[in-house]
Amino acid sequence: MKRREILGSASAAMIGALGASATAKAPVPNARSKTFLFVHGAWHCSIHWGLVVERLTALGHVAVAIDLPGCGLKADYPQAYLANDPAALQTESSALRDIGLDDYTNAAVRALEGLAREHGTVTLVGHSFGGLTITRTAERRPDLVSRLVYLTAFCPTQWPSGDAYAILPENGSSLIGPAMIGDPAKIGAYRLNVRSTDRAYLELCRKAFYNDLPMDTFLRFAAYLNADAPAKASSEDARGTTARWGRVPRSYVRCTLDQALPLVLQDRMIREADALTPSNRFDVHTLESSHSPFASMPDKLARLLAGI
Repeated sequence: MKRREILGSASAAMIGALGASATAKAPVPNARSKTFLFVHGAWHCSIHWGLVVERLTALGHVAVAIDLPGCGLKADYPQAYLANDPAALQTESSALRDIGLDDYTNAAVRALEGLAREHGTVTLVGHSFGGLTITRTAERRPDLVSRLVYLTAFCPTQWPSGDAYAILPENGSSLIGPAMIGDPAKIGAYRLNVRSTDRAYLELCRKAFYNDLPMDTFLRFAAYLNADAPAKASSEDARGTTARWGRVPRSYVRCTLDQALPLVLQDRMIREADALTPSNRFDVHTLESSHSPFASMPDKLARLLAGI
């Protein structure tokens, strides 16, 4: 069986396991239902939202998760990653090196417009680096977004990009940097190797992203992580304007156990955004969670989102 077929079969099984089956009959949305569009962060894909999508759908809401360009079943993997060649993985150029924030934003806007045509305005949820995409999406179509929800996500206002925030002192305790493979400036991507046989490295990845889950559960989610996240997308200016992005109601979900995006950096971005638009401040919520509450506490996260 070809790798594409294997991935397709495995993804179908994973979607079923996570409760996001495309064939399952969903409850009919009621007059109080909301419409959610989920945007994943770096290395992740739509499948990682599956448990939350299932819970929200069961509550009568409309919930859709998308794959950003180069992610999910359309991901381009380094050949060295597929061949389990750690040495070559350090230097192989990424097939995603030319993907930028415009590509991400265009994909999110298309999904937003499609949902809005059928269901009205949308609650746009971004996780981690997905915060860059939802900011740019709301800047493009603020009329279609009822609320922005940043789930332990980047929200650039004072500084322009994800990269600019990543080098701030508040990000000093992040474990993402130590998990990187190769030089992003040379390969064009921030690269992980969750196919590694090095248990110490895998433990580092677990602590960075899923530290409130045991290793066996982390590995099930890690199986669907992409190897590369394009460096270009995280280096580009992702800020919105006060007149467009700044007029959309927004919420921030802080994750107190996060070792990928430290709590002090989450709080800095909340303060800076509130200072920029003092008449439209963040509605702030807190979860005692790792960077990935969609995996460790999907019920609680779904209830929180439904109640915002």
